[in-house]
Amino acid sequence: MIPALSLLLGAALLCGHGAFSRRVVSGQKVCFADIKHPCYKMAYFHELSSRVSFQEARLACESEGGVLLSLENEAEQKLIESMLQNLTKPGTGISDGDFWIGLWRNGDGQTSGACPDLYQWSDGSNSQYRNWYTDEPSCGSEKCVVMYHQPTANPGLGGPYLYQWNDDRCNMKHNYICKYEPDPVEKPYLTNQPGDTPEHVAVTEAGIIPNLIYVIIPTIPLLLLILVAFGTCCFQMLHKSKGRTKTSPNQSTLWISKSTRKESGMEV
Repeated sequence: MIPALSLLLGAALLCGHGAFSRRVVSGQKVCFADIKHPCYKMAYFHELSSRVSFQEARLACESEGGVLLSLENEAEQKLIESMLQNLTKPGTGISDGDFWIGLWRNGDGQTSGACPDLYQWSDGSNSQYRNWYTDEPSCGSEKCVVMYHQPTANPGLGGPYLYQWNDDRCNMKHNYICKYEPDPVEKPYLTNQPGDTPEHVAVTEAGIIPNLIYVIIPTIPLLLLILVAFGTCCFQMLHKSKGRTKTSPNQSTLWISKSTRKESGMEV
């Protein structure tokens, strides 16, 4: 059993590590070989109950030394889009779910003219870049911003609900994207340049555990079957051993009995 488990774990580690060079994995920090560019993390949750509010997302990024995503220009927007496309490509099981970014409004502006000017980046960035969906922001009680990610939704007036921005209530639950300062320590797991195709995007070694889990969980039925077979085999061997022990005294007594009769016959 121990050698079998070792082989399964070894295969899981190899598969998990190999996956780093092929796709972006949810919850992994993605960096680039050019240390002038930031690192990013896409935090996607399959379970709706695990998604977080704007403030929770902001604190989660800051607790890891990052900030909730700010976008400086269209080039950075396109980079994030390519990462999300790679994250949610067919076969990953990842589907609809908007992502919090770091844009929010701290005022009570209600008119369409004043409201858009009140939005600011939570990390203090002065970027004026915006990528609103048609007729957004709607303002009112919606003060925090998400990047649309609803690939299965029917397109609206502004087209598919993908990658453009929408203001939402800050207590709503969504996924989120973190942004980090360039980190030279991550270099062994970095990609070449931000313009690389998604197949060359790599993530840090923190992804071993999630990939390991995805590989091990499907093997649980096989492991249980092996355990049952092993237990059955041991039981049968033990049962046969007890059977031999019980018959040995009878065989010994019978042999002695025959020997005794022969000796008595010789005396006569």
